[in-house]
Amino acid sequence: MASKISYPKRFLAPIASFLTEQLHRLENRKKEISKEDPFEDSQRPTDNAAVDSEAAEQFGHARISAIKSELERRIIQTRKALTRVKIGQYGICESCTDLIDTDRLMVYPEATLCLKCKRRREK
Repeated sequence: MASKISYPKRFLAPIASFLTEQLHRLENRKKEISKEDPFEDSQRPTDNAAVDSEAAEQFGHARISAIKSELERRIIQTRKALTRVKIGQYGICESCTDLIDTDRLMVYPEATLCLKCKRRREK
């Protein structure tokens, strides 16, 4: 069901700029963090390393993988928000089609659900 209401373009323009900048920052951070992965080091010895060295590498790889997963999730959310801006659906709840409160959008600009629907989904 399409909503008849939407936020005015003057409200959406700075949000689109912010989201675009955020997307670039997230993508750059993902590239940077990938370089910190011990498994990506071409100088990394692949023979039987000491247990403590291997454990440190495993921990480092797991840490980097978790950070990259979170960055990928945020990149997807940001791209989705930018798409919603372009099609005129930004700030409209995907579930109930009411406007998402501007306070919520200020804190979490990638929000696609109003607070009421978000709480309902979390139960």
